[in-house]
Amino acid sequence: MVDDRESDFYAKWVAVPEAGIHMLTRTMQDRRLATGGMLFATAAEFPVAGTRKVELPARDPGKPKRTAVVELRYGEVEICRPRQEQDRSLPETVRLRLVEAREIDPPADVEPLHWRLLTTHKIVDAAGAWQTLGSSPRAGWYQLRWVIEQLFRVMKSQGLQLEDSQMATAERLVKLAAVAVKAACIDIQLTQERDGKHQLPGSTVFTEPEMDTIEALVPTLEGNTDRQKNPHPARSLARATWVVARPRLRRGRLWEAGTATISRRGRSPSAAAWSSSMPYIAAGRSK
Repeated sequence: MVDDRESDFYAKWVAVPEAGIHMLTRTMQDRRLATGGMLFATAAEFPVAGTRKVELPARDPGKPKRTAVVELRYGEVEICRPRQEQDRSLPETVRLRLVEAREIDPPADVEPLHWRLLTTHKIVDAAGAWQTLGSSPRAGWYQLRWVIEQLFRVMKSQGLQLEDSQMATAERLVKLAAVAVKAACIDIQLTQERDGKHQLPGSTVFTEPEMDTIEALVPTLEGNTDRQKNPHPARSLARATWVVARPRLRRGRLWEAGTATISRRGRSPSAAAWSSSMPYIAAGRSK
C-alpha cells in the first residue's frame, strides 16, 4: 500500500492486516524515537548510500517534467506512540524502515525534492531502498503514487466529476464510486498505452464485440494523409486508444492525449459505461 503524507498517522502502522501486506508512506510528522532522538534528525545522520537520477513528472501547467539528482539514506527506526494519542491500547513503539532522498544542487526556480518514506518492508541494502523510492530508468513504488493521483483526478475534477454526485444514500454512493474507479482505471490504461509501448492487445480492456466496433470506426476517423492514419496494429490497445482520443485531437497527435482528454464524457468507452450505470445506481440496483 503506497500513500502520501495525509496518511501518516500512528494507528495505521500498528494495524497491518497480515504478514504479506506492507505499507509505504511519505512522512508528515517529525516523530519521537525510542532511542530518544527525532525522526528527521536521525534520517539526516544516516550515511549516504548512493546517488541517482529520479524522473519527476510535470505536475502543474507550464512546468515540464524534470530529472533530479538525489542522494539516498536509509536505516531502521523505532517510532513512539504520540503523547496525544487517545487510544492508549496501541503499542508504545513500532519498528519501521526509513528511506530519505534529498536533491543535490536543485535548480534555483524549483522546490528541491526531499522525500522521507516510512515502510514496513525489510530493507537490507541500497538496492532495496532504491526500490521503495524509484530510480532511473525504472520507477520505484513511491513514484508510482502518481498513477494513484491520476486515478482520483480522472474520477473527480478532470473526468467523471464524482464529487458532483447527488446520491442521497451512502450505499448508492459506494456503488457509484465503484463504477468510477473501474472507469478511471480503463482511462489510465488507455493513456499509458497510447504510444503502443507495451504492445498490449485490445482485449486487455475491451470485449471482442467492442473491438469489432472500434475496428469499424477506424476508417471513419482517419484522414487522407499518413499522419492522420491510425498507425497501430489491428485490435491492439494503442489502436483502440487512438479511436477513443481521435475526436479531441488536432492533426492526430495522440502523444498529447492525457487522461483528461480520454475521459471526457461521451467520448471514452469507460465514460459511456459510467453513464449507462447511473440509472441502476440511482434505483439502488446493480447493473
